Amino acid sequence: MLMPKKVKFRKAHTFRENSEKVGVETRGTKISFGSFGLKATSAGRIKSQQIEAARKAIAHTMSKSGKIWVRIFPDHPYTQKPAEVKMGKGKGELQGYVAIVKPGRVLFEVDGVDAVSAKEMLRKGGTKLPVDTKFLAR
Repeated sequence: MLMPKKVKFRKAHTFRENSEKVGVETRGTKISFGSFGLKATSAGRIKSQQIEAARKAIAHTMSKSGKIWVRIFPDHPYTQKPAEVKMGKGKGELQGYVAIVKPGRVLFEVDGVDAVSAKEMLRKGGTKLPVDTKFLAR
C-alpha cells in the first residue's frame, strides 16, 4: 500500500467540506504520460487500499503489454475511534492515509494498449474507487 515515508503531524484535520463548495482541480487535469486516462468527475477521499485495488484491476486486465501510471498519492492521514466507544476521550488512532481528490483530477494513465481494451480496463479500475470517473483519450 502507498503511504508517505514521513509526515509533519501524525493526525490531521478532517476537512469536512460542503460538496457544492469543493471547487475543481487546477493541477493534474490533463494526460501527461500515457495515451488514455481515468479522470474523477466528483470529489472524495480515496484510501490507499482503494488505489491499490484499482491498480491491480487495471494491471490484471492489461496482461503483460502496456504501462500504468498512478497520478494520485495518499498523503493525508485519517483516524478512527474503535467500535462502541463513548464520545470524548480524545481523537481516535491513525487508521491509514487518503488522497483528497477534486473533480477534474486524472487518477490513472495507461499506454501501450488499444483504445477498446484501455476503456475496459480503466472502467474496471474505476469501479473500485469511491468517486465518479470518466475515460479520457489524448
